[in-house]
Amino acid sequence: MEDLTSIAAALAEVGPRLKRLRTQRGVTLAALSEATGISTSTLSRLETGRRRPSLELLLPIAQAHRVPLDELVGAPEVGDPRVRLRPRRVNGRTVLPLTRQPGSPQAWKVVIPAGQCEPDLRVHEGYEWLYVLSGRLRLLLGDREAVLGVGEAAEFDTRLPHWFGSADDRSVEILSLFGSQGERMHVRARPGRGSGGDDGDAASAGHTAPGT
Repeated sequence: MEDLTSIAAALAEVGPRLKRLRTQRGVTLAALSEATGISTSTLSRLETGRRRPSLELLLPIAQAHRVPLDELVGAPEVGDPRVRLRPRRVNGRTVLPLTRQPGSPQAWKVVIPAGQCEPDLRVHEGYEWLYVLSGRLRLLLGDREAVLGVGEAAEFDTRLPHWFGSADDRSVEILSLFGSQGERMHVRARPGRGSGGDDGDAASAGHTAPGT
C-alpha cells in the first residue's frame, strides 16, 4: 500500500511540474501542441491533473522541452548523490552545472526565461564564453550590443560591463564556460585540405562579440 501511495503522489505532481516547466520557458499551450502533436485540451488536462500521464504523452513533451523524461515525472535519484549534478535557480534563471571538479574553467547550461530582457550590467574578474542552443540572445558589452542566434558564440572579458538575456519574447538556452582572468578558449582549426576541409578557424562560423 505504501508503494501505491508513493506512486499516486508522484503522478499527482506531474501536472504541476509540466505547467511550471512550460511557463518558465515562455511556451504557450498552442505552441507546445504544435511541437508535440498533442491537442491543447489534452495538454491542459495533463497540467491540471484531469488526464493521467502516460509514456505516449510524456515522451514528446520531454523531447519538445529538451529535458530528460525523469525530470517530468520526478524520478528518484540514483547513484551517489554527492556527485549528481542538479539544476538550481539563480536570479530567476535555471542553471545546470556541467563540471564537477573545482577550479577553472567551469561549464553550465543556462535557461533564461522570456521575461528577462531588462539589462543589468555587471563587472567581475574572469573570462566568459557563450554558445546559443535555442532562442536569440541579446549581449551588451560596454557600449556595444550584439544579438546571437542558434549556433553562434561570443567570448569576452568580464571586467567589461556586460549583460545578456532574451532578445525577444522567447526563452533562451545557452552553454556558458567561465574561466579565471587571462584564461580564454582555445579553438582548434578545422581539418586541412587533406581531410576534405579548409585551413580556416572553426570559430569563424560563429559570432564573436564586439570588444573581445
